[in-house]
This record gives sequence, structure tokens and C-alpha cells, in this order.
Amino acid sequence: MSATVLLIFRILMVAVLYAFLGLALFTIWRDLRRQVEAVSSFRSPAITLLSTKGEPVCRFAKPEVIVGRDPACDCPLDDKTVSTRHARFSFHHNQWWLEDMGSTNGTLLNREPVSSPLVVTSGDQLCCGQVEMTIIIGDSGAVEGERND
Repeated sequence: MSATVLLIFRILMVAVLYAFLGLALFTIWRDLRRQVEAVSSFRSPAITLLSTKGEPVCRFAKPEVIVGRDPACDCPLDDKTVSTRHARFSFHHNQWWLEDMGSTNGTLLNREPVSSPLVVTSGDQLCCGQVEMTIIIGDSGAVEGERND
């Protein structure tokens, strides 16, 4: 009789262990699904590049923006001093960052060379080659000539 009780006890322990593992995996899966939904529903604040030379305004609400002379860039600049892929704006850690992409004539943020990724704020001055722009972060309303991508 004690062998039968021991066998039943073992089977119950295995069932409890599997139930615990199943509950743990279900909880992890549900938490990951919530995190994915939260991240996918988050939108980065719009970033607007205002040219000081009267060129069109570039405005974006996506998390990565490439600035350069290439027409395929998110914000194409028609100037020979601008490299094909000059600079990149990326939104992460709840901030906009600017990074030079190995441009020939360099990228300046507030008249300082950009040698590593830097945090940008609204009102900062950006120079790509000889093209000067002002960075506006956030929804400042529609601007004439705006490019929404």
C-alpha cells in the first residue's frame, strides 16, 4: 500500500511542477505581449528641420531620419557640401539623437563638430556642410512647405 501512495504522490508532484512551469511561461508570454503592444503604440515626437536659406521644411514623426544629398534620404538637401548620407537623427531612450554618418565636410551642432552621437533639443542649430538649419522638436503645428513622412 505504501508503494501505491508513494506513486500517487510522485504523480501529483510532477503535475504540480508542470502546472507551475505552465503558469510561469504563460505569465512571461503575457508580459512580453503587453510590452510589444506598448512599444508599438508609442510614437516619437515630430522633428522639424527649418532651413535658414529658405529651402523647404522637412518634418518627420518616425524614429529615424537620414539627412543627405541622396534623393532617397528622408530629408534630401541639394547642396554640393552635403554628403550623400550626411547625418542621422534617431529617437531612443526618450530623446532625439544626432549622429554624423562619416560626412566629408562634417556635421556641426550649435557650431560644435559632431564626433559621436549627441542629444538634440528644440532650437539647436544644425550645419550639414554649408546648409544651416534649426531643429524643432514636438508638434508645433503645420508649417507651410512641410514634408510629412
